[in-house]
Amino acid sequence: MEKGQEVQKVQENIQDAQKVQNIQENVRGIQNVQKSVQKNVQENIQENIQEEFKSRRLRLLTALPVLGITIAELLIFSGRMGAAVWVHIGIVISLSLSDIFLKDPEIHRIYQALMLLPVLRLINLSMPIFFETTLYTFMFVYGPLAIPVIIIIHHQRDSLEQIGITMKNFVPYMLIAVPLGFLLGFGEYLTIRSGYLIPDLTFVNLLKLTFIMVFFVGLVEELIFRSILQSRLEKALTVREALLITSLMFGLMHSGYGTFQEILYTGFVGLIMGLAFYKTKSLPFIAVLHGFVNVFLFGVLPHQLNILPGL
Repeated sequence: MEKGQEVQKVQENIQDAQKVQNIQENVRGIQNVQKSVQKNVQENIQENIQEEFKSRRLRLLTALPVLGITIAELLIFSGRMGAAVWVHIGIVISLSLSDIFLKDPEIHRIYQALMLLPVLRLINLSMPIFFETTLYTFMFVYGPLAIPVIIIIHHQRDSLEQIGITMKNFVPYMLIAVPLGFLLGFGEYLTIRSGYLIPDLTFVNLLKLTFIMVFFVGLVEELIFRSILQSRLEKALTVREALLITSLMFGLMHSGYGTFQEILYTGFVGLIMGLAFYKTKSLPFIAVLHGFVNVFLFGVLPHQLNILPGL
């Protein structure tokens, strides 16, 4: 009996030892899980901190050239053309040399897109007048500007679909572009009371105006503002920030008209076009819309509304 009791006690002790061992293993397992969770939490916190730092850095580095372009355009607005030219030249040089100091490819792409704005302004201001009417000068401004636009698109390796070159829903978009262009052009005409760029509304003159405004002004500007700049900012920032920055730049680039109302209105038009491009991803739609805004603004409306009293 005593031996049996001793054996039973030994077995109980063994079982107790196994229970203790199991408990210890469970405790170690829990501790390992806790360590793993703590490590994951710390890694997530560090990643979030790094992402937040990267995001703030990206916004700051984007804001600097935007601020510079804003200052330059406000100088033009105030009539200080010489100072504005030097600021724009400084921006082009700074953005060109930024590759030396900044190694972030995303920043480089944004800077390439923003660089097109001072280049556009410098070409615009330096272009001599070759013709009595200023209509043909648009060809000499936007024709050469197409070269850096194409180079940047190629360098950033954007596909045709990414920059909006698609014929999807082409006919419906064209049916929308013309009447919407009239509405936006009418609003802008009431804002700046623009003069006409063609002597009359003959078919030939309207055809010339439409061709230049759609395939030179509309196409090149929308490639710059929507296909390149807005699309690049959408990838780096939020869609809302991309739309706001692009529409702000679009409005400021009309500072040469000398009215604050024109800057506000064209900024509003830029926001509408930006939203339309974001929704449709159709460059033909936006380019034709932009072109017909100008056709009505500088062709049809000045001739037609000048004969009406009070307009």
